Amino acid sequence: MVTRPPTEDIDESRIEVGPPKRRAVGVPAVLHALQIARDQMGLARSAQTLLRVNQKNGFDCPGCAWPEEDRRHAAEFCENGAKAVAEEATLRRVGADFFREHAVAELRAHDDYWLGQQGRLTEPVLLEEGATHYRPVSWDEALDEVAGALRALPDANEAVFYTSGRASNEAAFVYQLLVRGFGTNNLPDCSNMCHESSGSALTETLGIGKGTVSIDDIHDADLIIVAGQNPGTNHPRMLGALEKAVHRGASVIAVNPLPEAGLIRFDNPQTPRGVLLGGTPIAGDLVQIRLGGDQALFQAIGKHLLERHADTGDVVDEEFVGRHTSGFAEYARAMAAVEWDGLERATGLTEDRMRGIAERVRGSGKTIVCWAMGLTQHRHSVATLRDVVNVLLLQGNIGRPGAGVCPVRGHSNVQGDRTMGIYEKPAEGFLRALDEEFAFTAPRAHGFDTVGAIRAMRDGDVGVFFALGGNFVSATPDTGVVEQAMARVGLTVHVSTKLNRSHVVTGRRALILPTLGRTDRDARRGGDQRVTVEDSMGAVHASRGRLDPPADDLPSEVAILARLAARLFRGRENAPRADWEALEGDYGEIRARIARVVPGFDRFEERIEKGRTFFLPNGPRDARRFDTASGRAMFTANALEYPRIPAGRVLLQTLRSHDQYNTTIYGKDDRYRGIRGGRRVVLVHPDDIEAAGVVDGEIVDMVSEWERPDGSVEERRAERFRVVAYDTPRRNAAAYYPETNVLVPLDSTADVSGTPTSKAVVVRLETRG
Repeated sequence: MVTRPPTEDIDESRIEVGPPKRRAVGVPAVLHALQIARDQMGLARSAQTLLRVNQKNGFDCPGCAWPEEDRRHAAEFCENGAKAVAEEATLRRVGADFFREHAVAELRAHDDYWLGQQGRLTEPVLLEEGATHYRPVSWDEALDEVAGALRALPDANEAVFYTSGRASNEAAFVYQLLVRGFGTNNLPDCSNMCHESSGSALTETLGIGKGTVSIDDIHDADLIIVAGQNPGTNHPRMLGALEKAVHRGASVIAVNPLPEAGLIRFDNPQTPRGVLLGGTPIAGDLVQIRLGGDQALFQAIGKHLLERHADTGDVVDEEFVGRHTSGFAEYARAMAAVEWDGLERATGLTEDRMRGIAERVRGSGKTIVCWAMGLTQHRHSVATLRDVVNVLLLQGNIGRPGAGVCPVRGHSNVQGDRTMGIYEKPAEGFLRALDEEFAFTAPRAHGFDTVGAIRAMRDGDVGVFFALGGNFVSATPDTGVVEQAMARVGLTVHVSTKLNRSHVVTGRRALILPTLGRTDRDARRGGDQRVTVEDSMGAVHASRGRLDPPADDLPSEVAILARLAARLFRGRENAPRADWEALEGDYGEIRARIARVVPGFDRFEERIEKGRTFFLPNGPRDARRFDTASGRAMFTANALEYPRIPAGRVLLQTLRSHDQYNTTIYGKDDRYRGIRGGRRVVLVHPDDIEAAGVVDGEIVDMVSEWERPDGSVEERRAERFRVVAYDTPRRNAAAYYPETNVLVPLDSTADVSGTPTSKAVVVRLETRG
């Protein structure tokens, strides 16, 4: 039986704190996932839905982008995937009665958990300027409102078009075509806030902004370094791949300030070993590094490897380096000049400890480095990732089976969206192909990334904000500034499946356009449609929803965008030449266009038949071909950087709880870290708690401090967080986002990539008197 949505927010004053877990998944994870599924969908719908997740004839999980093997389990989902599916396939509904009963001001007082628990949106609603409530409108009225507002703008660059990583390839391609047909490249997306640093570093050094490994490479590696990533919560199915690698003889090193249960031991619920025999130890070595010290660790590894090569001559793959790389001599000189005492200060590790890790790398014939936000959300993230590449290049671990770089993406199609052209700085080759296919001239000037879009809204330079999915207000940094910026926009539009905070922090006028989800049947004129996604390793496959939609006339994202484009471009010169009705009616027509514009998608329709998966071209992986300025992989010499923490302060990283996926909150527990019943906690080393003059369990405010380039200091405040003593390096702390996004200054961004520095926030703990 489906439970009713909550009517009140959870009282977080009753948080319970216990010891962190030393193992992940197992039977408790299965039971928790099934409980949430039953509460949201009921027993029959849960069985009908979960058995189709990630199946070749089913739908792609709307959660993470971890790839599937060709041979699928009957239950091809993880705990958090089941939660994501249950949230989308819920039988709870939000319709006209809900908006009549709840004023926007009342909804704004609730948190994202409460909002998301109310259910699926079923009809478009409009918030008029000065109104207190959203009111239902017809689809024609809603789309006319959007088209009219866009056409009324004096400059196309006064519109911002945001994208979540859950949009399909087909929706993303139509979206970017609409936006460029309108005349702007203002296409910020969630990548700007997570893996933009990865793309920047890898494009420069390897000529491709993606990873270079497949799932089979993970299984076949000798050594896997998992740095700045928590697979047990963020990508639980990755634990199965790591388990297989360990059983085949691989070693795993976890580099993380916090011990993470999934990297300690994995109880695979699909095997007797996992259920009855104590599971599998995953990481044989936990390296509790200081926040922001990862670059120093990889420089230490590189320095040690070069020193050992000077002694023995058998460490560096000289054939590979000489034939396929450039910049080696400059890198070697830079590493010779690096001092061990600086590397020790940056990492909090001893020289002997770092040399021991480097020896593990030296002894590996096939090494993979996996990473996520722990490496990408620092000021020096791009330099850090260049140094990751340097270490792999030394031993020829790019383009070798079982070796390479593995940036582990978040949302299920965030990488595919970028491949489809969701990017504020598009390549000229992509734009030329788009121009030729659609007989128009796309704009060439670069647009706003996410931070740039917020600045433009803050400054009153944006008249329309349009979001294809996501929860922009909660996902972005500097929450107070973002909310004030949103209020300055004339019209905010959100294409969404469920309520979130971005629907209640609005422009002067606001529209919510409900849409089909990944699990819903998408019946168009051409029959039931399928879409495609690209996983974290560059593999493309189809997804087809099977459930009856929440409302009979609920359109897909493709349908909403095609209908909007038809209105927007009616009578307009230099508009894309496209039959929008045909594109809406048969997504095969979209895929035919993609095949002619995007390299690697030839025979697109044929290659996704019968559940097949195909890999996109990857020069470094496929042929050790590097599309860089020199045509070779690039060694780089990077100055050592790491955060300096003022006296009396700690360095805060924002992170997810286990009952969370990005800004979607499934519950208020984080059982792997021993937290139950609340999210407003800050994890701090016991010695730092004492130094701050507070006690374990005390309620404090966190105040962030950021020194601007002119020397002035900005502060932000997050109120009422419970202090929790935790195993973390001295002067490093952790707390959950989005509650702590308010502490991340808008202008504190990574060099080159512009990614917000959410893993390096200087804060002080203040008692509440």
